[in-house]
Amino acid sequence: MKKFLVVFTVFISVSLTAFANSQEEALKFFNNYVNAANTYSTTIPDFYSPSARIIRQVVKPDGTLVDRETTTARYISEMKKGQAVAKVRKYKNYYSDIKVTKINDNTYKISSLRQPTGETYKLKAYMVVQKQPDGRWLIIEEMMQTKVQLFLNAK
Repeated sequence: MKKFLVVFTVFISVSLTAFANSQEEALKFFNNYVNAANTYSTTIPDFYSPSARIIRQVVKPDGTLVDRETTTARYISEMKKGQAVAKVRKYKNYYSDIKVTKINDNTYKISSLRQPTGETYKLKAYMVVQKQPDGRWLIIEEMMQTKVQLFLNAK
């Protein structure tokens, strides 16, 4: 019985440590992404899986929500075009209420509130990140709310 308790305690300790390490890795990946985005890094495409699900949830003036999805390739193309303007305007996003939730052994959902530069409001955002077999973390799904109505015309 004593051996069982020792083995069980070791198993629980190792399991909790592995969870904490993976959760911390996912959060570190998120913080690296935020830093890269806010410094207009050319490495932003490297954070995304080529087949990531990209969702922009448009918050209409009446408060209703409309989801618009796009491909990773199109999102990155548009982002690259807008990056120069963002840099000139010193546009950044600030994140608060960051929560990391385990989905499975290698996948975590990071939820937050996003506040764009110069705005007083905060918008919901989340990304699902996954640790790849080679050890890299990638965004496999991203949702950000926006008040930019141009996304309603996107296909």
